[in-house]
Amino acid sequence: MTDARAAKIAGIADDIPLQKPELGPENATLAVVGWGSTYGPINQGVTKAREEGYHVAHIHLRYLSPFPRNLGELLKSYDRILVPEMNHGQLVSVLRDRYLIQGEALTKVQGQPFKITEIYEAIRSRLG
Repeated sequence: MTDARAAKIAGIADDIPLQKPELGPENATLAVVGWGSTYGPINQGVTKAREEGYHVAHIHLRYLSPFPRNLGELLKSYDRILVPEMNHGQLVSVLRDRYLIQGEALTKVQGQPFKITEIYEAIRSRLG
């Protein structure tokens, strides 16, 4: 029964749209991957970095279980992956385990959302 349920959930991925970057190309040097409430600060931080010439993209996940079927392939097209999270890094752990990527966590557990400058500075420090 457990296998039947797992297969049913995996089959849902066929109905989920393929993942695309919100901003930037599918082969930038750095992809900033977010989900949920991190959308605004990531989008604005990536926009600012792109305006300054940094080769960065924003990927925002809307489906977590199952992930879009092309997510692993998309993530592997980037040199580096940065995952800002409002927790202790659960998403980056799942992405590392599932897709064998070297994702970097940027965590914040202070009861306050990320600021645009925090995302921008994290991008700058990694692409310096």
